[in-house]
Amino acid sequence: MAVDRRATRLGVLALVGVLLFSLLGVRLWFLQTVKSDELQESVTISKTRTVRLAPERGRIFDVHGRILADNERILTVAVDWQMLRRKTQREEIFTRLSGWVQVPVEAMQARFDSQIDSPFLPFPIKQDIDEPTAIAILERIEDFPGVEIVTDWKRVYPYAPHAAHVIGYMGAITPEQLDEKLQLGYLRNERIGQFGVERSFEDVLHGAWGKKVIEVDAANRPVRVIEEVPPINGFDVQLTIDLDVQQYAEQAIETTLDLRRTQTAPNPIVKKPDGTRERMDLTQGEEVYFKAPAASSVVLDYTTGDIIAMASYPTFDNRWFEAGLSSTKFKQIFPVTDDPDKSILVNRAVQGRYNLGSTFKPFTAFAALNTGLITSSEIFTDTGAYQLYSVDQAKCRAGLVRCEYKNATCGNGRPCVYGKVDVEDALAVSSDAFFYRIGEEILERNGGLPILQEQVKLFGFGADSGVELPFEFDGTVPDKELKRLYAERGVISEDEGRGYYVGDNVQLAIGQGLLSSTPLQLANGYATIANRGFVLQPTIVRAIWNPGVPDGAPGYADFSQGTIFKDLKAPTLTRQIAMPDDVRQPIVQGLQRVIYGRGVESDSYHKTTGEHLFDDYPRGDEAIPLAGKTGTAQGANNYPWYDSSVFTGFSTDDKRPYVVTAYLEKSGYGSQAAAPVVKCVFLALSELAAMEPVELSEPLDLTATVSAPPLELKDRTCYRSKYGDGVQTQVRDVE
Repeated sequence: MAVDRRATRLGVLALVGVLLFSLLGVRLWFLQTVKSDELQESVTISKTRTVRLAPERGRIFDVHGRILADNERILTVAVDWQMLRRKTQREEIFTRLSGWVQVPVEAMQARFDSQIDSPFLPFPIKQDIDEPTAIAILERIEDFPGVEIVTDWKRVYPYAPHAAHVIGYMGAITPEQLDEKLQLGYLRNERIGQFGVERSFEDVLHGAWGKKVIEVDAANRPVRVIEEVPPINGFDVQLTIDLDVQQYAEQAIETTLDLRRTQTAPNPIVKKPDGTRERMDLTQGEEVYFKAPAASSVVLDYTTGDIIAMASYPTFDNRWFEAGLSSTKFKQIFPVTDDPDKSILVNRAVQGRYNLGSTFKPFTAFAALNTGLITSSEIFTDTGAYQLYSVDQAKCRAGLVRCEYKNATCGNGRPCVYGKVDVEDALAVSSDAFFYRIGEEILERNGGLPILQEQVKLFGFGADSGVELPFEFDGTVPDKELKRLYAERGVISEDEGRGYYVGDNVQLAIGQGLLSSTPLQLANGYATIANRGFVLQPTIVRAIWNPGVPDGAPGYADFSQGTIFKDLKAPTLTRQIAMPDDVRQPIVQGLQRVIYGRGVESDSYHKTTGEHLFDDYPRGDEAIPLAGKTGTAQGANNYPWYDSSVFTGFSTDDKRPYVVTAYLEKSGYGSQAAAPVVKCVFLALSELAAMEPVELSEPLDLTATVSAPPLELKDRTCYRSKYGDGVQTQVRDVE
């Protein structure tokens, strides 16, 4: 008899059913309770799209409100990343857009592959398209799935190329900067400040990104805005730069360089070590043209540390960095070179590494007077040369050690002989022998201690000045440690690096040897003499303004309608140097005589180093009263045509408290290149030389092959003196 198993089977099926429903219930409970938040977030993400909102970068103004760096709204063709995931769809979109925006498909694909663009912003195809093209694409948007026209910002420089080294430029985030910037909330493909104030005040100018969270449907079409966080625009930065003076300084150095290239230096016949006589450089003729390739100038207020102008040449138009140049065109404008003379993207005022020549002598004089090594009335007899006494004289006679140091030559080709001079005289006529003696005695009388170094470092030499610009060179004041370091690096020989010798100190005393400084450091040192001992931090920024300072007259911001976030007018005191009258006055009086005379009498009358050039400089209150010092820094192989020209002058009127430094590379004597620049600038500051109006820039010429068009002074009467044109007159016996 068959057993009926149907009841058993139904029971098993019922049990299985109960188990399945139980498991399903448990799963539903788990999803609805334990995993509910996570799943809701996943669904929300799939239904929303986050759009990042770009902040407007802060603007940069000159001291009077001229807009030096601004922003311009531009249109960008971009594509939603979702439409680019599939290769075939991506290629189709790129192909359709290529003809409209004039970008090769290969270039689009290469950018896509590079992954430099942020996934939070639509993929950019072409920036700064014209409005008709944008309208035409929008009218055919059904042919371009995922394509949109995005409003973006472009950096503009209305007065370019003026102050380009100060303002700086924008560039892509470099691989070295990427991690840091991403942590700060930047997007991968942002452009940031890479030079000048654009770089040093990047965190102030940048602002903060906003965002808009949009709900989208299955076709990725916007439905509604869920959340919107507006961007925070960057702060505006007001510089201490006066663009009128800036333009004049730029014109002055470039015009002077151009004139100096028409002048020559002698290639003298010299005595060789073997006793024969021949030309210094056998590859050159009797005269060699100055190369005069580069220069810089600084105008400083010595009561505040404000930098009123900072010029550097060769210069550039910072609009090139916003022009979308091809790599080939960029290399044409900014050629890669190993020749430092041709370097364009270098601010020589803060990055130049220069000997200072005789412009360093006032600081040597201070060291000698301040430490009691000499008195202001002490007389030294200058015979045209100085013989070291602290060195083994047998080594001197054998030629193993250089023991004789000569003055610069006078018109007769022999060293100048100044006779009996005190410190004021020595500064006025720039007696090398007087300062050679200080170099030896300040070392010997102090047991080899670096007293001269300690004294000149008080003025800021050998240290970062603190100016708010990137890549500042600290400078060097030579001592035993620096020589050891240079020997390790192969800059000097191993034997030379074994110690610091009296000859090193003698060279330091006249601003030569391993001493190096920037023009800004030199200007700040003279500012300390001018303001009676206050070492101020040079500053390039006057104030930081809250975002949204409105426009005023064309090219200007209206400060009266803005609000200051941070006022930086108060000077920053680095240190104060005790500078009693019996120390300061002989130095200042000697530097005044450089400008106005009188020189010294010995075998004949020797004029001061600036007496000829400044003979027509107005006396009295008509012009800013001056003190100053010339310098000629010797170049490679002591060739005269490699000599660099340097001059610093300062006002002795505290109501017009200016210091002006000019440094012209490979341009000859200090009185023939740098001093005329300083003279012209002071005449302009005195309103006795016309400064041309600063005009808004013409559109950038994209066919140009140079980084910036030439600048020149149209009115060159400031160069003249009773003896002719100071820039072009051949005078051999001046620095």
